[in-house]
Amino acid sequence: MVMKTNGFIEGGFPDELKRVLRSVGSEWGDVVDDMEALQVVPLKGAMTNEVFRIIWPTKCGNLNRNILVRIYGEGVEAFFNRDNEIRTFECMSKHGQGPRLLGRFADGRVEEFIHARTLSAADLRDHEISALVAAKMREFHDLEMPGPRTILLWNRMRGWLVQAKSMCSAKDVKEFCLDSLENEINMLEKELSHDYLDIGFCHNDLQYGNIMLDEETRSITLIDYEYASFNPVAYDIANHFCEMVANYHSATPHILDYSKYPELEERHRFVQAYLCSAGKQPSEDEAELLLQEVEKYTLASHVFWGLWGIISGYVNKIEFDYMEYARQRFQQYWMRKQELLASSDKAPDNHVDGYVVYDR
Repeated sequence: MVMKTNGFIEGGFPDELKRVLRSVGSEWGDVVDDMEALQVVPLKGAMTNEVFRIIWPTKCGNLNRNILVRIYGEGVEAFFNRDNEIRTFECMSKHGQGPRLLGRFADGRVEEFIHARTLSAADLRDHEISALVAAKMREFHDLEMPGPRTILLWNRMRGWLVQAKSMCSAKDVKEFCLDSLENEINMLEKELSHDYLDIGFCHNDLQYGNIMLDEETRSITLIDYEYASFNPVAYDIANHFCEMVANYHSATPHILDYSKYPELEERHRFVQAYLCSAGKQPSEDEAELLLQEVEKYTLASHVFWGLWGIISGYVNKIEFDYMEYARQRFQQYWMRKQELLASSDKAPDNHVDGYVVYDR
């Protein structure tokens, strides 16, 4: 039995999880009835949850079954409603997307184990894999999901801003320009909202750790729908491009290398694959318009995850420098705002020549 860092799994499963596992095992009917025989393998790379592969021996000798146990991270209620996320998860399963939900307990859930590998940061630059991701993203966006097709992005950021300001010290409020940020969010909503924008059901967190590849079938599976909602598809693509600068498996997982942001040719190739996956060749004007909107929506991504980083720095105990991550996202926002929006809006007083002068 592998020890879990926060003590949830330490020398044995808690009773509630045991009940869920026994229920799953009884449905299978071929696994050994001995909790001590289960092997627990921690899976790395999660930034909020802790995830474990459970290898369960069967009565047939050398054969095993596998399931996944997800332990929810601390403070996640600050970001999303868990019941809504579970409903999304179940709806995805009905659409044949992602793993099946096998059981729930207070601190987490048990999922089907997908026999595929999680992508690496390098995989996102592979032309073939990137095209597969683009096509899967388009399929995801076109899903018929319950609820109104209402953009959630802006109100979610406003809510997070209120939470961040309530948690932060006066020093942090000043450092991150939080008193100016509501005006920035309002400005972005005004500048980036157009009637012609395509609204779809967006993943909103498409970093490489949430993308799985079956090497045999070359099929892509998107996992982890905590932040999924209706939004402009340009935002989802922009967010994916922003994630290409991260390597969460490095010695400094919070450091973002913006020299790795995809060049125009790579962005154009992804957008073409995305649009072509619908079965028709898009016009060059259509592709160009989407590319332009995607670039502008990177600004929304920086604010979104900048606020997430600030709040996470106060509520999450995982070893990740959330505050430094937030600084980098906001620095990119202020650096690129004028270029992308051709805006003359006045920036905060501690914004100088494209950089935020942070108080240390």
